[in-house]
This record gives sequence, structure tokens and C-alpha cells, in this order.
Amino acid sequence: QVQLLEAGGGLVQAGGSLRLSCAASGRTFSTCAMGWFRQAPGKEREFVAAISWNGGISHYEDSVKGRFTISRDNAKNTVYLQMNSLKPEDTAVYYCTVDTRPFPRRSRDDYAYWGQGTQVTVSS
Repeated sequence: QVQLLEAGGGLVQAGGSLRLSCAASGRTFSTCAMGWFRQAPGKEREFVAAISWNGGISHYEDSVKGRFTISRDNAKNTVYLQMNSLKPEDTAVYYCTVDTRPFPRRSRDDYAYWGQGTQVTVSS
């Protein structure tokens, strides 16, 4: 059974940093792209970042470029999201996800597995 377990969310002041992690179990995802989406109250779940199977290619949503960094450790079956210079508009539940293909994509429909989400709250 595949499980994705996120950690690292919390409450932080604007301008602060958080590092999210997502550990996968049940199978190895070393040949699959992995990503992060987020969902704010009353809004659709949106793409944040994704990374290719070997970490060589990454994509970001425009509003997080230069502030967020996605990375992965295939030996640990884990993906990370380093979030710096956080803003109140980054407040959302952040979801880890795994693609069925090796290269990063931006559509929710491309992703097969999802974590339960971790809350990130940025106060002004």
C-alpha cells in the first residue's frame, strides 16, 4: 500500500521559512516525478512545484519562483520543499504527490498518489 507522509508544516511569521518533507512508503518512486500542490480555503488545489525522477529538472508556479526550492533524496524515497520569504498568501494545506511519469508536470490529473496534507499558516 502506497503512503505519502508529509511533515514540517506549521505557523510562521511573514518573511520566515519552513521546510516540508514527504516520505513515501509502499514502493520506490525513484523513476517518477514528485511534486507539491497547495489548497487555500475556498480555492482550487493548485500546482506549486515538481521535480523530475533524478532531480535534474524542476518547475515552479510563478508566485513561488526564487522563494521555494524542491529537492529529493531517492535513497530515502523523500521529497522536500524549502520555503523561504513566506507571505500570508502562501497559507494553505500543502500536499505531496507522485506522478506516474519521470518528468515534472503541472496538472493535478497527472498525479497518481497524494499525501494527506500539512497545514502552513503565515501570519502578517
